Amino acid sequence: MSEFGGPSELVQNASANISYTEFLLLAFPGFQKSRYLLAIPFFCIYLMIIFANSLLIYTVKAESCLHSPMYLLIALLLAVNVFGSTTVLPQMLLSFLFRISSISLTGCLVQMFFLYLAIMLDTGILLMMALDRYVAICHPLHYADILTGKLLGLLAAAALVRSVSIVSPVVILASQVRFCRSNVIEHFACEHMALMKLSCGDTSRNRVVGMAVRSFTIVFDLVFLTLSYSKIILTALKMASGSFRHKAFHTCGTHLIVLFIGYSSCLSSSIVFRLAKSASQDVHNLLSAMYLLFPWAINPVIYGVRTKEIRESILRLFRRWRWALFGPRKLGT
Repeated sequence: MSEFGGPSELVQNASANISYTEFLLLAFPGFQKSRYLLAIPFFCIYLMIIFANSLLIYTVKAESCLHSPMYLLIALLLAVNVFGSTTVLPQMLLSFLFRISSISLTGCLVQMFFLYLAIMLDTGILLMMALDRYVAICHPLHYADILTGKLLGLLAAAALVRSVSIVSPVVILASQVRFCRSNVIEHFACEHMALMKLSCGDTSRNRVVGMAVRSFTIVFDLVFLTLSYSKIILTALKMASGSFRHKAFHTCGTHLIVLFIGYSSCLSSSIVFRLAKSASQDVHNLLSAMYLLFPWAINPVIYGVRTKEIRESILRLFRRWRWALFGPRKLGT
């Protein structure tokens, strides 16, 4: 036998020396023939996310009565919803409709960075909301002095720095991996675990860093949120006025619903990915899409329905638009 090995070894060595820099994103590998039909529900979801979030953002901007920290934070959260969905859905729709599935390694890493940045910004803003409610309910007399525009700007900057600091190590380590197994990413986005499936060599460092970052973030966030809302609930229970107590519980209940949906979606995605290994890739991708997109689609609905001030402001805007379009005669007034 030759010292250079047989033909099969030569093929394996040649493939092992390849590191793909161009990939194909296949959102649902088993449904490529009916991909045009898949475009319809995801296009509708994208439209809903853009319209609902943009409507509430515009309402907060247009109505001066909503220019308080709580509503500005809600608008910021909804803006991140639009940003996050735009990092994923346009590429997916192009793949469904025109077979434009190719993406470079650089483009893939950029998409991964902005996708995870949007997710982390979501959690950062939710922490800011908890702080806002804590000050408003536990220190109401000093609320205007503490929650100033300057402090909000600093907190938003801190949330951005925190998110970038958490996401960057994961993306930088992913950029150093060699990908020789395949150039087909069987996912709708450049998600970290989907990309690591194509790697060759040891990726234990990537897994450890990813798990450590996620664990630290979840533990810190949950401890902060638990302490904040526990103090809020205890303070609300001591309120003498029943109306103030009801309003405090209602407002915090809305935030807690959004919190529950966001964190449960994130955790469920990870749990299902690890436990449902016998399920097809299409099932995994569908569940991941639901877990990712559902909070971005439902958040504006929750705030629009449950927040009285926002709901009434939207109705006033609609009345103004209707008056501007049809005038008093066609309205029967």
